[in-house]
Amino acid sequence: MHPEGEDGSLSSCGSSCVKIYVCSNPDDSVTERRDLREKVFPRFGEHCRRSLGLDVRVIDPFESSDPSCWPDERTRQQLIDECRSSSAGPFFLALVGHQYGAAGLPTQVEVSEYQLLLQESQQAGVCTRQLEAAYQRDENILPPSYRLKLSPTAGTGGEADGDARYKEEEEEVREEFQTAVSLCIQNKVMTPEMARVFYRSALDADLRFALGECPLEDIVSRCVVYVHKVTDAEEDKGKKLTSSQLQPKSEDETLARTTVTTAPTQAELLAELCDDFLPALVASRRLLLYTTTTECDRRHGYTAARRRGYADSLCRQVLSDLLMMTDSVGVSLPGTDAHSRDALSEEQLEQERLCNILSRLYDISRPEEDEIRAYVELRGRQGPLVVTGGPCTGKTVLMACCTQQIKSWLPGVDPVMIGYFCSLSINTTPEHLLSSLCSQIVRSLSRREPDFGPCRDPGDPSSSTDSRGTAADHSHNEHPSEESFILSVMSCSAPKMRNANACLSELKERLDSLLSQFASTTQPLILLLDGLDQLEDDGGAQIIRSLPSPLPDGVRLIATVTPSCARLLQAVEERYSGSCENESGYVRVRLEAVDRKQCAKLLESLLKRSGRRVTSGQQALVNRALTSCCLPFYARLLHAHTSLWHSDSDVTESSLPDGVHASISSLLGHLELKHGSSLVARSASCLSLSRAGLSQAELADLLCSCGDVPQVSVERLLLDLKDFLVERSVSNTQVLFWVSRHFKLVVGKKYLGDDEWRRRIHSEMASYFHDRWVRSNGKPLLVEHLSGPNNDPDTQPHSQPFLSPSADNAGHVGVRSVGELPHHLRRSGRMEELECGLLKSSGFHQALVQAGLLGDLVAMLEAAEGSTFLRERLLLASILKSSACLLQSSPMRLPAVMETSLLPYLGVFPALEGFVQDIRWERRKSRRGLGLALCPGPCFVPPIQFLRRDAKTEEGCVSEVAGGECGVVAEVMADGSVWIWKGCGHDLAELSLSCGQQALKFAGVKSSGRFLLLSTRCNKLFAWDATDQQRLVEVIDPLKTEFGASRTPNRVEGFVVWQRMFCLWWGNETFVSVFDMSTETMTHFQCQDCVTCVVCSLSGFCMYCGQEDGTVSAFDMKTNSPLGSCSNRSAVALIILREEKHEMACVDRTGSIALWDIADEILPPGLVKEVFIQDKSRAIQNTDHAEDSSALLVCQSHQVTLWDTHNWELWDQFSAPRGRAFLQALLSMDAHLFLALLDSCTSIMVWRLSTGECVLSLETSSQPLALLRVASDVVCVHHDGCLTAWDSEMIDAAETSPKMRGGVKGVAVEQTRKWFYTTDGSENVWKWSLDTGLPHVSFVHEGPVDELRLSPNGICLVSISGGEIYVWQTETGQNSLRICGSRATNVLITPNGNFGVSISKQGLSRVWKLAHGAVVCSIHQHLSDAQVSPESTFLIGLRGGDLLAASLWSGSISKCFSCVDVSERVVAFHVLSKHPNFVVVMAASGAVYTWKVSEETVCQHFQLPNTFHCQPQDFQMSSDGSYALLSAENNFINVLDLSRVRLCSFKAEGLVLRACLDKTGCYLAYIFDSSSAENSCTCLLHASLTLTVARLSDGERLGSVRLCKNPSALIVSEPQGVFVGFEDGSVGVYSVFSDVRMDEQESVRRRGTAKGRLEKCPFDREPLNCFCQFKPNVTWR
Repeated sequence: MHPEGEDGSLSSCGSSCVKIYVCSNPDDSVTERRDLREKVFPRFGEHCRRSLGLDVRVIDPFESSDPSCWPDERTRQQLIDECRSSSAGPFFLALVGHQYGAAGLPTQVEVSEYQLLLQESQQAGVCTRQLEAAYQRDENILPPSYRLKLSPTAGTGGEADGDARYKEEEEEVREEFQTAVSLCIQNKVMTPEMARVFYRSALDADLRFALGECPLEDIVSRCVVYVHKVTDAEEDKGKKLTSSQLQPKSEDETLARTTVTTAPTQAELLAELCDDFLPALVASRRLLLYTTTTECDRRHGYTAARRRGYADSLCRQVLSDLLMMTDSVGVSLPGTDAHSRDALSEEQLEQERLCNILSRLYDISRPEEDEIRAYVELRGRQGPLVVTGGPCTGKTVLMACCTQQIKSWLPGVDPVMIGYFCSLSINTTPEHLLSSLCSQIVRSLSRREPDFGPCRDPGDPSSSTDSRGTAADHSHNEHPSEESFILSVMSCSAPKMRNANACLSELKERLDSLLSQFASTTQPLILLLDGLDQLEDDGGAQIIRSLPSPLPDGVRLIATVTPSCARLLQAVEERYSGSCENESGYVRVRLEAVDRKQCAKLLESLLKRSGRRVTSGQQALVNRALTSCCLPFYARLLHAHTSLWHSDSDVTESSLPDGVHASISSLLGHLELKHGSSLVARSASCLSLSRAGLSQAELADLLCSCGDVPQVSVERLLLDLKDFLVERSVSNTQVLFWVSRHFKLVVGKKYLGDDEWRRRIHSEMASYFHDRWVRSNGKPLLVEHLSGPNNDPDTQPHSQPFLSPSADNAGHVGVRSVGELPHHLRRSGRMEELECGLLKSSGFHQALVQAGLLGDLVAMLEAAEGSTFLRERLLLASILKSSACLLQSSPMRLPAVMETSLLPYLGVFPALEGFVQDIRWERRKSRRGLGLALCPGPCFVPPIQFLRRDAKTEEGCVSEVAGGECGVVAEVMADGSVWIWKGCGHDLAELSLSCGQQALKFAGVKSSGRFLLLSTRCNKLFAWDATDQQRLVEVIDPLKTEFGASRTPNRVEGFVVWQRMFCLWWGNETFVSVFDMSTETMTHFQCQDCVTCVVCSLSGFCMYCGQEDGTVSAFDMKTNSPLGSCSNRSAVALIILREEKHEMACVDRTGSIALWDIADEILPPGLVKEVFIQDKSRAIQNTDHAEDSSALLVCQSHQVTLWDTHNWELWDQFSAPRGRAFLQALLSMDAHLFLALLDSCTSIMVWRLSTGECVLSLETSSQPLALLRVASDVVCVHHDGCLTAWDSEMIDAAETSPKMRGGVKGVAVEQTRKWFYTTDGSENVWKWSLDTGLPHVSFVHEGPVDELRLSPNGICLVSISGGEIYVWQTETGQNSLRICGSRATNVLITPNGNFGVSISKQGLSRVWKLAHGAVVCSIHQHLSDAQVSPESTFLIGLRGGDLLAASLWSGSISKCFSCVDVSERVVAFHVLSKHPNFVVVMAASGAVYTWKVSEETVCQHFQLPNTFHCQPQDFQMSSDGSYALLSAENNFINVLDLSRVRLCSFKAEGLVLRACLDKTGCYLAYIFDSSSAENSCTCLLHASLTLTVARLSDGERLGSVRLCKNPSALIVSEPQGVFVGFEDGSVGVYSVFSDVRMDEQESVRRRGTAKGRLEKCPFDREPLNCFCQFKPNVTWR
């Protein structure tokens, strides 16, 4: 908002606010304005917010009841201009009543005019004493003028007396002033037209200013005027004499009468306004004008009732007009296509806008600009240019100006320019800034190479609208989104930023790769980075270290740095070492101070633009101030001070503050005097504490909520601050922020020094933005006390919604609340509400993801400010990161992704149940999407954390890793550094060393208990206590001096902690060293051979040492003496002590076990048991002992062996997969699983011990190095130091999820949907409960099940196994019938549920009673694709191209349908349950018939075109015959709409695999494979298989769910249930629309609670098995 802009503002973007100025006569519109404020403007504001995403502000200059608070004419004009330029819609609303209003006194009169007035009055003998006292000459005004001195403070005495005295003086001055004007007209020294300016009221003046010179486009649909004429008003009688007030109080009556005749009356001025001026605008500029005439009774005049009636009708009309005006001008937020751009794209546009704004502040040309130009033009320079300068020297505006001029410096080259103002970015982390730079470079490359560009997921519901077309216009209307779909597929090769939380090392590699694209100088890339020195936590240095060195030939880098930022300059020096003359070094340009004369010229120019100047005496003071501080920004601050001076002002040297900060503080102090200290303090505090700035509406709401602050007061304050506020777009909202960071510094010292006050402001802002969320989202946060006191949603300012549709109904994301709310909650100390309320809200997640702020959401979830909700937050963050590639292209899939990913683990994390319930609540509210009634078994286990090293050096590999009971993982890298992970919620951080330890390079690490033992390359050992992580304790070994220079000790092989002692052994050494931490002494125990393992007893003081030759030696730790030994057959790898049983087990390197009795302390151990492994050629890889579970795992390359350590029996052996070898194996927490690493495999395989099956695979990004069990997590360490952690209970939950042994082949569902049945082709049929999500019983057959049928009433289940028919009672599980001799291949059940029909291809088909199996009749002819008629009377099927109907009572063929053409044949048919007498028949030629079976009549209804074919295997029909599924070919599903006799073609985004029609004729469910149309991502959540449900009536897609497993069955069941069986044996049940019931959340919770920590899969437990009869009880002959 600066005069230098074309529109006088520091804004280059559209408005996000509708700002309306209300023009009126304050004395004649009190009732009308009050009603508009209370009834109309709130409703209009709510409409704009919800429908358009716009705020509404109404500026009523006369809102205050105190006239002294009313703005003067000049201020009102500024307010009108502000509304005109910044309103996104209508900006001017005028109320013209029957009273004109008194003329106001002009605030300033030019010297010539004022002297003319005095001269004419004095010559006429009129007294001008009051007039001369009221005005004072001011030479500082351009042109010189007299200014009005009269003010409300001129009164004396009490407040009431002062106001009365002021009004009296004002009236006297007005009389003298207007008398003088009349005399000038009379004497013809002033024309009547010029004089009318002095007679006009505030109403007239505002109308003429707003509409007189207004362009046509600003009047049409942006201005509206309401004129109300009142005849015979009682007030008119008294007003007829008001013109006498204009007569001078002179004794000369003749002169008085003459003067009155030259002054227009108020009635004349009002008539001229209403009858001439406004109608002329209607004709010439199409002004919207309403005129209402009220005729009053002469006896009563204009009564209150009539005024009330007019006010009511006015309110209705104003609301209607405002709604019409906003719609007619197409009002919307700026950038309504923002939904098509991600957050980084928006940030790039915002950086470009900031560059345009800041370049306008470049007032003084600097010589350093030439040096920058020379650097840009010079080729071959491979180092950066660094511009240094102190605060406020103009570095930022210089960079902005250079960015604008670079193209003119390099003509014909077309350089790519990327200017980034780091300190003005909302997110200032180095990761975000580098991501933004990469994004901008990608987009600049996309302009050169079409293959670069964003890619949208074709399966996203938001990417297309209607997937259905008609055959009538198959080429055009059938697939409206095909073009955009093809374009999206073509752009899938773009290098998208898919990692939502990439570390610096990844970003550095990405940036290096992108910058290498500019190796040529034909189209160079110019990077301009400003404000690196203002980033926190050494962020600027990290960015410099992430840039390539040297720079590619075609890349130029220009950065600004404050000289005091030594660390950043040192980083530049280290990164680009060399002198300025060396082309590999960097160039440094120092920004020198500006000449004082240039600053003086700048100040003079600024004053001239604002119509001001200073006197010569005042200029001397200004020069003196500029000499002490010669900065351009200081000159701008001086303009704010000197523009307040008058020529008679008593100014001294102290009138101008020294320096920038003092000047800002003085400016705020002046504003306090003018507007009130409270208003200024709160405004400045809110602006300074906001995360990204505040919109004018938000600031006004915050100020008005804390007191009775009129909107106009806020607007006047903003006018005074306009030169120091910048307006930019954040989340499609125009927000204000300080033009210089020094305003924040001064405000912080002046107003925010008290921490409690600062937290209070943050808390109030948090409550405000929370209330905006509540009003827009429809429900509060989960934490009830989040809202502050006095925050009733009905009384709070209106809110902007999270998700509000734009004008084109495409929708955009309004994320102001979600952007500001977390910041203020954190800064106000309300962490519990942030973590347990906001971060657990699915709506909050959806808003951020849809706004493209997925990375910000992940960062908030991973932030470690608090321990509450920690593991849940990490799980949410992990799911978001693993699905980032999908969500970035399809943000609307977030609810389905989160619901599917969380449901299997709600038993582990019950705190997330509310998150899932929120998702379901939103789905029911929006009536869109697919609900998950039963979650299938998870296809992957999301890690709880994935961490990378952010190392300063190049990527290295892990030399050794250790971790375990201490809960800490340590990695020793090849470069000698040590990286520590301290457990869940912590980052992977480098071990901090003291000053004396900085030079240490580490070589290895071991762990035992809570200690880590670190060995260095210089043969030193250090102990690190996980409970005291601040220091390293050196373990000093006196023996190391004995080695001398001949050799050095071997590496430490391991150590164990016993009390305060460390027992260490080295590789190829025959002794054990015991280091006492208390005394820091070392003792050595000599053994016979090289020591391989050590164990200490817990209850005694014995140490057992295993050796290379198989010997185990025992030592007394108290006396340091040997106790005895025993020998094993091979080198001892592991010793297990079971002291309660006095046993010692030794595991040798071949995997054999020897059990020894150690009960006698005097005698040597006695051999109890020895178990040998047959294959002794392969040494063991590792062992894992779970003492609580009495399990021992021994891993060899070819097999994993499990031992029961309770009785030392072999439990099981697992062979490695063919062609693979085990590298390492690890038991799970409760030892019912083991996890293993395989060679050349990036996944971690999980085996179930009870069945020997590989049940899971944990996905990793690269070949794992080691597996660790740390606390409750399983940790995988990669070769490059990356670390992945899984929650052990999540692994258990995924492994125990219910699934069948084989792929689901058939599903039968009861009509109540409480039970359903599945078969996988084995001998078992499972009965599932939807309430618990678990299988209830198992119906066990003699052999594999071929067919499955459920009776309509759900009482009987009929199956075929081995040619025999089984009839089961579903309630009791009894196998009531087992029928042999049927030779049946299929079985049907009649709709009445009394009979079964067995279909046989080679024998007789029989009709039999379900109750006892008695045969009713036999059908001799085989009918293919047979169906039973709805009335249970006929079996209808195909034979020889005809359709036959066999009687179920006699078995004879009683009805036949044959096509007229002999060559024609029937290919498909379907009976109709809603029309039992009719059958729909499809012929091969495409003819569609209906056959009335009872009367054997045929009617042909339709002939399919040649492009449509009926595929018999796909043919399905709804029960009422309204829709028929004809075929599913490639990407199209063809449906026949018989109700409207039309063909519809549904286009899927890939190859259709399965399709199923809802029997009610409402929905179509289909599964398609979009692998051919997908991008290069291969992650599980971005799987190509998708389940979609579409509405048949209009083709709208109701919801889609990604399937990460291959489906094997698809069934649609009433009411609106979709059952999907998968090849892994799991089942998923999905519900359409509001069919997701409230009790389903409870059922999920109960299933998780009942499951607990299952030791086995439900199918491995002893289920309730219902066995079939031992032999058939019914035999058919």
